[in-house]
Amino acid sequence: MPPLPPAAASSAPTLERHREESLFAFCEAALVAAGADAATAEAASRAMLHGSRFGVDSHGVRLLDHYVTVIEGGRVTGRPNLHFSEGAAAVATLEADHAHGARAAYAAMDRAMEKAAVYGIGAVAIRDSSHFGAAGAYALAAAEKGFLGLAFCNSDSFVRLHGGAERFHGTNPVAMGAPVAGEDPWLLDMATSAIPYNRVLLYRSLEQQLPPEVASDAAGHDTINPHAVEMLAPLGAAFGFKGAALAGVVEIFSAVLTGARLSFDIAPMGGPDFATPRNVGAFVMALKPGAFLPEVQFDAAMRRYRDTLRGSRAANGDMVMAPGDREWRVAAQRRAEGIPIDPATAQAFDRIAARFALPRPAPVQG
Repeated sequence: MPPLPPAAASSAPTLERHREESLFAFCEAALVAAGADAATAEAASRAMLHGSRFGVDSHGVRLLDHYVTVIEGGRVTGRPNLHFSEGAAAVATLEADHAHGARAAYAAMDRAMEKAAVYGIGAVAIRDSSHFGAAGAYALAAAEKGFLGLAFCNSDSFVRLHGGAERFHGTNPVAMGAPVAGEDPWLLDMATSAIPYNRVLLYRSLEQQLPPEVASDAAGHDTINPHAVEMLAPLGAAFGFKGAALAGVVEIFSAVLTGARLSFDIAPMGGPDFATPRNVGAFVMALKPGAFLPEVQFDAAMRRYRDTLRGSRAANGDMVMAPGDREWRVAAQRRAEGIPIDPATAQAFDRIAARFALPRPAPVQG
């Protein structure tokens, strides 16, 4: 397909904006109506609002329609029986019973923090899970409680290898959160693909062109047309072998170590089968800084590191930000102005509200 015309990239539609509280309540109610228990509805809504709050819109409330579909279809267990198998003192494996990915991941990180509080480190492998959402949600959950948090997850094949022309790895995200005493945490949340596929869907909804070197057509060639995308490129453009290898690190932690399916064995997120569980794997870890050195020393070093990073000399016309800085700025702006939703998500809200006889969240006025 030919690239979208330049005019399509610049004519952004007017977006609805909503208060976080009303979006959260609507997501919870819709998931319960679809068959989720309270814990699942809360966890999934919490993860989606993490994405929407911090500007990770590809993993925000636009996922609600998909989550309703997979719970109703049976792919995701709406009322799971989570089972932890305890290994060595600081280690556990979570049999997630095909739970929503957020339900499993928040529970796993809670268990990892419990272990880290005692042993200095806690690690939980997750299998029989489903779509993870924004990995940063789980790393941040640890950082906000004073732990270093790490989260990995594999997903169905959608990313070519460097020089490849077929899907191999999933987008396989990596996230890490670090506490900064008295301040917002340091937060990294990244796919090992150049972009996540949900961002392609977002650009389709907005009729905007993609940046170059982030996605490929069926032959493995670069495309900026979101409608022509058949696979994603690995992180790194000309040096994409680094992104492909990093995706392999996530694959080993999330699938090989957990006993879950490898990316190329996982059924596609987008269906058409929404009844068969996918057995997605994940891995979370928490570390207690005070187990390694006095916490006051850790706190001082983290502040000095981030302050010095932010104060380093920027190139002309550019600025230097620490991981998480953009997200915190977006969060502050959206608290004031409301969270935007794209047209496809607005239409999905209409359908969900009508189907379950729920009050549709009203946009912010003005």
